[in-house]
Amino acid sequence: MSEKEDIWKIRVQLTKPVTWPPLVWGVVCGAAASGTPLCIGTCKIDGLCFKTFPGNFHWTVDDVAKSLVCMMMSGPCLTGYTQTLNDWYDREIDAINEPYRPIPSGAISENEVCKLSVITQIWVLLLGGLGLARILDVWAGHDFPIIFYLAIGGSLVSYIYSAPPLKLKQNGWSGNFALGASYISLPWWAGQALFGTLTPDIIVLTLLYSIAGLGIGIVNDFKSVEGDRALGLQSIPVAFGTETAKWICVGAIDITQISVASYLLGAGKPYYALALLGLILPQVFFQFKYFLKDPVKYDVKYQASAQPFMVLGLLMTALATSH
Repeated sequence: MSEKEDIWKIRVQLTKPVTWPPLVWGVVCGAAASGTPLCIGTCKIDGLCFKTFPGNFHWTVDDVAKSLVCMMMSGPCLTGYTQTLNDWYDREIDAINEPYRPIPSGAISENEVCKLSVITQIWVLLLGGLGLARILDVWAGHDFPIIFYLAIGGSLVSYIYSAPPLKLKQNGWSGNFALGASYISLPWWAGQALFGTLTPDIIVLTLLYSIAGLGIGIVNDFKSVEGDRALGLQSIPVAFGTETAKWICVGAIDITQISVASYLLGAGKPYYALALLGLILPQVFFQFKYFLKDPVKYDVKYQASAQPFMVLGLLMTALATSH
């Protein structure tokens, strides 16, 4: 592999592509929540009677293209910006927790040339994401550039999450909630604003769901206890100890989803509420089977087993709110 290929491989590693899918899924949920063609009214096609009503997202080339651009904005561009920024400001703590990352491993040195390279990547990804957001607003015919302002807000949250003086991640509560909102609320809002109207009740509901994202963030904190403690970060496992933190984590995930199911039941959508409850049960099973036994040893197994049910529950909630 040539030196040029090595550099681009390192650039991609800095953006952590493994973290992009949740943001892409959030856009899908937002598009679903905006309303998809469902069967309510009536029409006749070839002599057959169907029940239909027009939704906001349609399986047309135009709408699919908009979705893909929104996913590109949310995933590779703005999540890539966030992860590169985080790697730069976390280089000291990564030297303890994740020494294989590009900067602490020495793949990228901290000399002036490499520092400029990383900072350039941060700016290119940020401006690329903001540019795509503005294009989406024009494409959607928005009078008010809501997606652009959502992108600016999300980028600001990403900055204060990683960078001093605020560095939200120094506190387990504020840091993980910001992380949860970034992974659940922001891409949902972007997808819904692209195809429909972002309403106050959806904003509240998705922020509530972000508490479950806080729980997912705590899952990733257990393997970083040594470095967090050494550099004074008050993650939940550091602040409360491993045993208490385990229960805070699963409580945030489960109670949030049960609360959302209760909301759906109260909103007159019992089938969606029951479906969401059904998707919570396997998550609880895997919590006891893996996570609560040893959150460090089984964190990957737990997330691989339980998170698919959580993200399906997110889509179920989106579909429930769409009509």
